[in-house]
Amino acid sequence: MAVKRPAKLRVILNPDDTRKLILPDGIPESMEQLMDEVKNVCGLSGNFRLQYQDRDFGDALVNLTSTAELEDLATIKVIPVTDECSQVITLTVCDEIVSSQSDDTELLSTPSSSVSTRTQMWPREFLIPTFSYDSELQLEKGNAVFRSNNTRLTLSSKTKSDILEKLAEEIFKFKAYPTDADFSDVAEALIKKHPCLSEPGSYNRCYGWKQRLKTKMGNYRTQLKGLGCSEVLANSLKSKAPEDGFAAKNIKRPKRGEANHIPDIPNGETPDKLENERLSLLTEATKRNNRAVIKAKMDKTFSLRRQDILAKESEVEELKERWPALFTMDEASNV
Repeated sequence: MAVKRPAKLRVILNPDDTRKLILPDGIPESMEQLMDEVKNVCGLSGNFRLQYQDRDFGDALVNLTSTAELEDLATIKVIPVTDECSQVITLTVCDEIVSSQSDDTELLSTPSSSVSTRTQMWPREFLIPTFSYDSELQLEKGNAVFRSNNTRLTLSSKTKSDILEKLAEEIFKFKAYPTDADFSDVAEALIKKHPCLSEPGSYNRCYGWKQRLKTKMGNYRTQLKGLGCSEVLANSLKSKAPEDGFAAKNIKRPKRGEANHIPDIPNGETPDKLENERLSLLTEATKRNNRAVIKAKMDKTFSLRRQDILAKESEVEELKERWPALFTMDEASNV
């Protein structure tokens, strides 16, 4: 029988209280055992559930349902559960009814729909989209020839433009400002799916595609800025302070684990409507046992709040005055 190795977990109780949990016998086999350990070591009472940082979603917090998801030095977060927050609500997604907890994964916390709303983090394996019919036809024949005699496909400018345009759109679904490593992921995935596009003179056979993608993403962001995309407008020269008046300086990018950095105002809403909701929140935040109402209004005003925090760069004292509910334990992780 294998001897279990000791393990350590980082336990987040609230934004100001993080503790180390030492498990001499390793990660428990059941959730009940783990919850008992957390309860005993941290001195907790009452009901709670646990979340953990899931690598599949860029270390975003996800509800923990099995201890098999954990490893040594993992991070877990304690989420208090009351009768209010344990209620199950029904969400309609793509005409399918799915059941979801009212306080599910926190870092994807804006339910209001908009074309700019992101629902996924950067994938472990980037999936190349389907291009236009004529481009796919050329690639299919090109891949067949390449596998036969290693002859690369010579692309027309139209086909090359179509490939870069579709890839830029797909990248933007995950990130507006991808990193160098992200561009490498996409370029490598492209020649893996379509080997006829590989570049023999490149050290990794796709360096040229990586550089083209960088240029294309810059042009694509310029197009979106002209259409009023909030996430891109926040980094325009007009939005920057005079001392930051350079294109590459003080770029506002999402932190690790953020899905919706500066989302646009949801469909059907206006700045005035959201401001009225914010004013209503000031009253609701003073009431007791009002968690469900506050959460619903905080979710609804997510885009307005992100504008205050990131685009306007409001001071902490001003945020406390405008968004008092934001500084409660329930909402602190939704900044």
